[in-house]
Amino acid sequence: MAETLLKITDLEIKAGEQTIVEKVSLTLQKGRVLGLIGESGAGKSTIGLASLGYSRDGLRITGGRAELNGIDILALRGSDSRRLRGAAVTYVAQSAAAAFNPAHPLIDQVIEATLWHGLMSRRDAVARAKELFALLGLPDPQNFGDRYPHQASGGQLQRAMTAMALCPHPELIVFDEPTTALDVTTQIEVLAAIKQAIEKTGTSALYISHDLAVVAQVADEILVLRHGRMVEHGSVDRIFNAPQQDYTRQLVSMRQSEKPAEASPIAAEPLLSITDVEAGYTAGTTVLKGITLEIGRGETLAVVGESGSGKSTLARVVTGLLPAAKGSLHFDGQVLPGDLGSRSREILRDIQIVNQIPDLALNPRQTVEAILARPLAFYFGLRGPELDRRVTALLDHVELAKTMRGRYPSELSGGQKQRICIARALAAEPKLIICDEPTSALDPLVAEGILGLLTRLQQESGTSYLFITHDLAIVRAIADTVAVMLDGNLVRYGRKSEVLAPPFDPYTEKLIASVPEMRPGWLDAAIARRRLDNPAL
Repeated sequence: MAETLLKITDLEIKAGEQTIVEKVSLTLQKGRVLGLIGESGAGKSTIGLASLGYSRDGLRITGGRAELNGIDILALRGSDSRRLRGAAVTYVAQSAAAAFNPAHPLIDQVIEATLWHGLMSRRDAVARAKELFALLGLPDPQNFGDRYPHQASGGQLQRAMTAMALCPHPELIVFDEPTTALDVTTQIEVLAAIKQAIEKTGTSALYISHDLAVVAQVADEILVLRHGRMVEHGSVDRIFNAPQQDYTRQLVSMRQSEKPAEASPIAAEPLLSITDVEAGYTAGTTVLKGITLEIGRGETLAVVGESGSGKSTLARVVTGLLPAAKGSLHFDGQVLPGDLGSRSREILRDIQIVNQIPDLALNPRQTVEAILARPLAFYFGLRGPELDRRVTALLDHVELAKTMRGRYPSELSGGQKQRICIARALAAEPKLIICDEPTSALDPLVAEGILGLLTRLQQESGTSYLFITHDLAIVRAIADTVAVMLDGNLVRYGRKSEVLAPPFDPYTEKLIASVPEMRPGWLDAAIARRRLDNPAL
């Protein structure tokens, strides 16, 4: 039997009087990968951070042990704890874009912890980093580290953070949702790079995710969590083929519903019309190239494509945050001013957005109650008991307890913060909601509930959605029309039944083939197919 590296026994963590993690125990052998799977708020990230001897602000470790090579890391203090983190145990965050310092080259940040711990000379650390860049499939590995964070894509930054974690030769890496915000084509590349790096270095890992299909591709065993408690633990094969608990069976068998496809043509009298729009961020650059789209009243347009295809730029144009250089926009039968400052309060209320990264969208100094109360007071003038009632109703709509009202964003999980963003958009009762990856941080079961909520709202109020996503399962569940974008161009556009049916153009076929399937070994087969099609990979 392999030697035990990490042993957590009866771990208990609280936020105030609320128990976040309740008597969780696990064991990880050297050279193995344990997947932690569960919905938002299940305690996955909290357990992962406890494996580094760390807890977030507002949380208290109130019981249990976490032993690394027999040493209880929860009992370490001060310099003893600092010597552990970044050396024996390292961490890969969910959002690499938010984790890197924009003012420093990547190479300096990748080797920083290694140098701080005195594990290598700078020359050796740089050489180690370049080896890892090559192992992780980063472009021009000898010079990639000279780039600044803004000069790398999201997928490249995620792999650079993996290189940072591997650089000091750690015994344990905690991967905290490392592919959640990535499009499906980039996700395959990052997953394959992580799996190969773990196998070649022999490093042990905790892999945290809400996506069982993703976890199954890199893990040897899976621990299923819910509401801070362990639901089930076993090998990947057993979890998939013989799950013991109802919740696990739901995760394995879950298939998102599909919105019926309409046979009618694209609406003749749309709510939003975008005609020949071009836009860029600097003079002489064009990100959007002649985009023409329509969104019908009470319909959903899903915009799909890989990172950098122009999806979020299109959203910025519609919201007025980025005026179009060419083309025109019409909303509700009127010309839509291109600049946000030129729009009336009524137009501002009618067009709302749910951002992809809630950490950047929520004011960290405001409570949940203040965040949700502001649009209610600003647009409808609500005060007193009626305002209080509407805040509670919004929390109920997005399946959050009213006890969340007094919390700050830092005291919420990623999925909970995402749901607050959705509730804030719903508060304005808009005609159009731009949804920029609103379910990317949610586990499939909770995401399905949020999609159901959006669908019910659409049926009740006729709200339209511009839904930006990289998840084709979500497209099938919620879309009426679909636009596929690549390098700022439309490569495929029409009713869902037409766009998602063969014959496909090469890019749409690649997108569909990149959607993770709920079976072990899918990643290996997908990578083998890619190498067959392109031997240079």
